[in-house]
Amino acid sequence: MNLKICIAEDNYFLMKAIKEKLSFFDDISIKFTGNNGAELIGKLEENHHIDVILMDIQMPVMDGIKATELIKNKYPHIKIIMLTVSDDDEDVFKSIKAGANGYLLKEIEAENLHHCILEVTQGGAPMTPSIALKTLNLLRNPERISIKSEEFDEVELTKREIEILMQLSKGLNYNEISDNLIISPSTVRKHIENIYKKLQVHSKMEAVMLAQKRNLI
Repeated sequence: MNLKICIAEDNYFLMKAIKEKLSFFDDISIKFTGNNGAELIGKLEENHHIDVILMDIQMPVMDGIKATELIKNKYPHIKIIMLTVSDDDEDVFKSIKAGANGYLLKEIEAENLHHCILEVTQGGAPMTPSIALKTLNLLRNPERISIKSEEFDEVELTKREIEILMQLSKGLNYNEISDNLIISPSTVRKHIENIYKKLQVHSKMEAVMLAQKRNLI
């Protein structure tokens, strides 16, 4: 048995670490990788004969949750394991709702990762123990998610954050926003991180769409 794997991960060093973990196992073959969900989907259109995808959540262009939803709709045979640093309740909930077959934290050791990949191909739903506990708690107390969603009404963005959202809505990148607002690209990135946290989103597109929906911009 040779399992065909692909990986979605925007961090070069984390991508390298995942590849190294899988390199110990002869029954796994990494077919291709993507720096974001959209890039991975593009490659799947050329070759969708894949057994398992290891999917990061927080990625630019298209996050892992949206990519999971699109992939499961088009290629339901592919198993998707979220492999992320996020143990946020809403990330877990949205990932499962999108169709993820498993949810693991990146701190997982090589042998455990290998075992989880085998498990998911056999119909299992591998989860890091702390995530499994969160999932049970969410099932027992679904109101936690709805309460959290209602908190959006109280979101307050700074004038600078609104300016940056306006720039993002025009499709500008970090450097272009930096030039327009006369601030450094790293400052732009920090503001966008704060916007993501306040709006509880994982991509520029989500941030802009939600801000427009709530008349923030």
